[in-house]
Amino acid sequence: MALKDISFFSEDIDFVLKDKAKVRTWIGDTIKSEGFRRIGELTFVFCSDEYLLDINKQYLNHDTYTDIVTFDSSEQQDEISGDIFISIERIRENAAKFAVTERDELHRVIIHGVLHLCGYYDKKKQDKELMTLKENEYLEKRTF
Repeated sequence: MALKDISFFSEDIDFVLKDKAKVRTWIGDTIKSEGFRRIGELTFVFCSDEYLLDINKQYLNHDTYTDIVTFDSSEQQDEISGDIFISIERIRENAAKFAVTERDELHRVIIHGVLHLCGYYDKKKQDKELMTLKENEYLEKRTF
């Protein structure tokens, strides 16, 4: 697994991810646990609500705020590639709403996006329950 192919950027906000190397390793371990052998290019973009709303409108025809939008660009079955956009404003608001730390909420959303790329869905109740179980499983496996 080429962890160097996992990148983190910020768009239109001042945000720097802490523990990047540890987060990369955690993401790589999650992907490997899910049966994938390669990481192509995996990009995380941390942004504002408005930035993500524009993406949601432009590419998904959704006129709603969200915490994450994931685009899968994988070209091979055993490879993970994609772009994951995360609203830091939504993360902060949801952390307060759910009484969790911003770090834990951010990590939940990061792994949520990774799980989407691994083939998990969250539109139906049953799918959402499985997604939450998987998020919890991988959050518990964090070593940092």
